[in-house]
Amino acid sequence: MRIGIVCYPTYGGSGVVATELGLALAAKGHHIHFITYKRPVRLTHYQENVYFHEVTSEEYPLFDYPPYDTTLTSKLVDVVKYEKLDLLHVHYAIPHATVAYLAKQILAAEGIYIPVVTTLHGTDITLVGSDRSFAPVVAFGINQSDGVTAVSHHLKKQTCEQLKIKKDIEVIYNFIDFSRFRSLNKEHFRKAIAPEGEKILVHTSNFRKVKRIEDVIQTFKIVQEKIPSKLLLVGDGPERPRLERLTRELGLYEHVRFLGKQDAIEEILAVADLFLIPSENESFGLAALEAMACEVPVISSNAGGLPEVNIHGVTGCVAEIGDVHSMANHALTLLQDKSLLAEYSTNALAQAKKFDISFILPQYEAYYEKVISQFTSNLPKRKLANTLD
Repeated sequence: MRIGIVCYPTYGGSGVVATELGLALAAKGHHIHFITYKRPVRLTHYQENVYFHEVTSEEYPLFDYPPYDTTLTSKLVDVVKYEKLDLLHVHYAIPHATVAYLAKQILAAEGIYIPVVTTLHGTDITLVGSDRSFAPVVAFGINQSDGVTAVSHHLKKQTCEQLKIKKDIEVIYNFIDFSRFRSLNKEHFRKAIAPEGEKILVHTSNFRKVKRIEDVIQTFKIVQEKIPSKLLLVGDGPERPRLERLTRELGLYEHVRFLGKQDAIEEILAVADLFLIPSENESFGLAALEAMACEVPVISSNAGGLPEVNIHGVTGCVAEIGDVHSMANHALTLLQDKSLLAEYSTNALAQAKKFDISFILPQYEAYYEKVISQFTSNLPKRKLANTLD
């Protein structure tokens, strides 16, 4: 298949999943065309069957901001026509689903027809989609898609409750690539971080309020008072300056390292004893899954789809949102019992294997084929993009 993938090219979960999915599809022989304003962060090297189309927006005095939606629409029309795509897969509902709809209408006026699959990732529903100023547009884009997927059952349920959705939503979980995320021997790195044998706790995110990183720090404070420990905070974002001040105020700064954005997150997870993710909203919890694949038990909130990934009492522990004392107590129980920690580590890996990309990828391929088949059967006399002369 010739597939166009539209995503945000950032460190956020939707961009990471979209890129990894495209690379895996390309490895199986599909022709994958990434269409976005910057090369995705995980698209780091040349790979056969992978193409990148940059969306550029000129600045005009008339516009306060470059009209990205319009230029993306034009780019989609161009790529669909001349690369003869079979399907567009857009990640994150806004603006990509509505942009894809507009591109479809422009192409249809030229007698070219292409199906669109929209994948919902979380904040496009829980944050943006719940805003009254965006909700009608988000709902319209979803309903006009030819296929819709969500990354967890919780997100599907939330989408149907918050928006007037008429389309069936297929749940296809996020996935993990075990060729990258696995337990590694990084003892030299561990000694550099924790020279006195301290326990190492890790959190990764985009440092937004919804991630509740203050809860990570407060949980760590309780743990640190009982067990010598270090905290590694990976990522960057608007909350970082405030959080750095907080660690100083709590007298924790020498025990906490802000590592910024990191590409080789698996090397950091390789030295972790526990992974903390106390989010207020988390449609799936890809960061937790990456930790589990590296055999790191997870202490999480019960937000969104996290309990679908992190099984309480098996792969880690789950607590109410904001309950830092429960999270700390769970962490202390594991850190103080080597055999229990080892058991949870083994269980975390076993659970993560259920989300192996080798299991999830065929689900996407089957869904693409289903959507294309339904689309073509409903349009028997129309000309598809991949038949363009």
